[in-house]
Amino acid sequence: MSNGQPQTPSQLPSYVASAANNPWDKRAPWFKTTAPTYAGIFLWFVFWQEAANKGGLGGTLAAGLPAAFLGLILGALICHFLFYLVPGLLGMKTGLPLYIVGTSTFGAQGGFLMPGFLMGVLQFGWLGVNAYFSGQGLSQVIPLPAQVLMIIWAVLAAFIGLKGIQYVARVATYLPLIPVAILLILLVNTLGTLGNFTPDAFKVTHQAVLGEMGEKAEPALCFGGVLAAMMAYTVGFFATAGAAGVDFGMNSRHSKDVHWGGLIGVALATIVTAGAALLIVAGASGASTFQPDAAQAAKDAAAAKQPFSVLRATDLIPIILSKGAYKWIMFLLVISALPGACFSSFIAANSFKTTLPKVNPFISVGIGALVSIVLAVTALANKAQDVFAIVGASFGPICGAMMVDYLLSCGKWTGPRAGFNPAGWIAWAVGFIVGILPNLHAWNASIPSVPAAPVAAFIVGAVLYFICAKVGLMSPVIPWSGTAGPAPAPAPAPAQPPAAK
Repeated sequence: MSNGQPQTPSQLPSYVASAANNPWDKRAPWFKTTAPTYAGIFLWFVFWQEAANKGGLGGTLAAGLPAAFLGLILGALICHFLFYLVPGLLGMKTGLPLYIVGTSTFGAQGGFLMPGFLMGVLQFGWLGVNAYFSGQGLSQVIPLPAQVLMIIWAVLAAFIGLKGIQYVARVATYLPLIPVAILLILLVNTLGTLGNFTPDAFKVTHQAVLGEMGEKAEPALCFGGVLAAMMAYTVGFFATAGAAGVDFGMNSRHSKDVHWGGLIGVALATIVTAGAALLIVAGASGASTFQPDAAQAAKDAAAAKQPFSVLRATDLIPIILSKGAYKWIMFLLVISALPGACFSSFIAANSFKTTLPKVNPFISVGIGALVSIVLAVTALANKAQDVFAIVGASFGPICGAMMVDYLLSCGKWTGPRAGFNPAGWIAWAVGFIVGILPNLHAWNASIPSVPAAPVAAFIVGAVLYFICAKVGLMSPVIPWSGTAGPAPAPAPAPAQPPAAK
């Protein structure tokens, strides 16, 4: 099916026609780029502190540690193999960013909007959220107004992200050691009582704490519910970063860099960080004084009008260590959040450099950073995460459609398609609806929901793209010679003359 008149290379949108490949000599090993940057994202305390804080009474620990870890491992493998791997390989093979590679799935015109320009705009929203919470945390130790610290944080992250993946990776090389050390300290102080953990006793304590906070307990998750909740938690957090695997892949030298970067930076980092948080919460609950300590912490939080949950790993730091240690540990965790802010800025910079090639990136990224600052200093970013959850659901079908497009083309990038490729947009639209069903269900209980919504959205997007491709709902490919092609094979060693007898 042709979506309008076929286009010639001269009719390509300027952002596609002017796209340049990342040269092979400017690429680097996975342990210098992909792995540390991705690991820095998962070491962000906002991710791992919530590992147990999903679902109803008892959270993801309601059915015991084995169920929680099985769901976590499944989610980590889905993130690597379904959401990251194909985008990473496409980036490596073409040397092109997501916003160009995506034109084979959504069309040369459609790719500008999805996943192109919208992806970049969304990242500045995430930067605003990061700047808001980081500024709040830093102000507890640094004698400056939180709003001033938010501005400094956003400007610094935007500058580092604009400089490129190598600079983001440098920031991500050492700062993630901070949450690693903190997780180890908390683990050492809770592993001794881990054997005392029982789901039933933990649910009793959780119920008592909710009562102190004046909150109502939701029903506990069953075994299958825990699996679905853990997969939704990990995949939902990673979905946008998975599509951005194209941008990481374009800095990879070969397929091994792509695979190892994902296995270590995505799968292993997910299991280690969130898994450690699960063990910390379970171990802390095994202490003989946990129930009265948690009840007192809940009373103090309610009096100060502060949130508190026995399911959130960082909320248990005053119980595990001390109240004095809590302030400084949270300060250090905020400092370690810089790689996540730089990652958002890097993805946004790539988006604007590609979709707006004639605009100076310092101007486009600067405007985006200004929006982030406004969101942070006005506290609008404090409520933005609900919006991001809805927008993030759209990247499940994007990754699903891209994977099928890659498989149908036998592991190659077809090149840009004309206009708005119907297959991609149909797959995305229906998959997006599936992805936001839990959000709609929370708003209106009469609307049905689905378990592991980001994974379901991926499957729907993949299946619909395959069906649409088979029935001919595909725009024609535009002839274009801008791809990088396969990596050059190393020159063979010169033949040696036979040894003289």
